[in-house]
Order: sequence, then C-alpha cells, then structure tokens
Amino acid sequence: MNINDKIAVITGAGSGLGEACATFLAAKNAKIALLDYDLSKAEHVAKKLNTKNVLALQCDVSKAESAENAINQIETQLGTPSILINCAGVATPTKIISKDGPLPLQFFENVINVNLVGTFNMMRLCAHLMSQEKPDDNEETGIIINTSSIAAFEGQMGQAAYAASKGGVASLTLPAARELARFGIRVMAIAPGLFGTPMLLSMPDAVQESLKSTLLFPKRFGLPEEFAQLVGAIIENPMLNGEVIRLDGGLRMQAK
Repeated sequence: MNINDKIAVITGAGSGLGEACATFLAAKNAKIALLDYDLSKAEHVAKKLNTKNVLALQCDVSKAESAENAINQIETQLGTPSILINCAGVATPTKIISKDGPLPLQFFENVINVNLVGTFNMMRLCAHLMSQEKPDDNEETGIIINTSSIAAFEGQMGQAAYAASKGGVASLTLPAARELARFGIRVMAIAPGLFGTPMLLSMPDAVQESLKSTLLFPKRFGLPEEFAQLVGAIIENPMLNGEVIRLDGGLRMQAK
C-alpha cells in the first residue's frame, strides 16, 4: 500500500511506539488520527508533527462507546482509514500468588481488556469501514498492524496477564487475516522485545542494565523509530499478511 495521502489511525499515539509510528507516517504524507487515553499526550504529539492533516482524540480502546465515538469523529473529519496501528497497551506486573494472597481478578481483567479486547475493538470498527472502500490497484483496501510482544512466547514470572494478552493478539492475527482477506484487508502483528519506551526507561538504572545484559545484538534497547520502520515496511509490502514478526535483536527471555 502506498502511504501517501492515506488515513492512519494509531492507538497509544501519545508516546513511545505509537508516537514513533505517527512521526514516520506523517513524514510519508499520511493523514494521522492520534488516539490516546490521555488526550494531552495526543495533543502534544499533534503539535510536534506540525501538519494540518492530524487529529488528536481521547479514546479508551477497551470501551466500545469510546472507540465508536473516536472512529465517528475520524470518519467525519479525516475520512475512512486505510491503516490501523494498535499500540495502546499496559504492562502491569502481576504475580498470580503473592504474600497478600491470590491476585485480585480485576488486575488480570484490566490488562486483558486494554491489550486484547482493546485491540479487537479497534480492529472491528476500522475493518468495517475499510471493507466498504474501493480497492486500490493491488486489490487492497486496508492494513491492520497490531502490537504483540515476545512475552507472548517467553513470558516471565510476573507477566501472566501481560503474556496472556499479547499471546491473544498473536493468535488473533491469522484468523483475522483469513476472514478479512476477501475484503482486501491485511492483518499483521509485531512482537517487539525490549524497546526504549517511557515505560521501560522509567525503570531504575540497575534494572535497565540487567535487562540489557540479556540482549544478543545489538546490546541496547530497540528504538521506537526502528519499530516504526518495520511498520512502514509492512504497509508497503503487500505480501506480508497473517504473520507475527519478532523485532527483538535475537533476545530470548529467561524465566525471570
């Protein structure tokens, strides 16, 4: 798909991977809808992009009404999206059993609702709009790129909820791609390793150095811009479909 002049919806766009994707696509002359739970963050990114073809919206992806309202505003103000990039997510450490007893169910539910239900929520709405568009010269109407994680395959202790949510995103990829193929919609997922997002960089220095020691090559955290580069490659290569791509520098996570 040619990115130029396409409308892209990005969740979790107020920082980290989502912000990097917005910057990358804006440079390719896409029209960008920035969705974030924190509207002030989305608006800050919108100002940095310095383009008139941008829309910042508050959205709780885990809530049907919030997502529907955001999509309605996007369709009214920008048009029908051709690109959806799901980056919204939470990574709250949650041990199943602690000294205080079993994990309160609401903690598990919250991670699943944001990371997995939220991803599906945005997919269903954008795919519906994409399916009604006229295909391009390659018979394509849309591309959906979701964010999984290497924790989907090698979840560590304390990551039960996070790994389950990201495993769900990974497992969603192929059946969604198979179902949406008849509409000319591709579905892909990226499973990043350790990336230098605000969430990771807020950890104590000692923890960050410990994490870096587990990396194969390069011996550093991934850059959000490198995630965005892969997003761009996926969008522009029509043969990429129904697959989860690890972006981790060869990292294989240990038990803890």
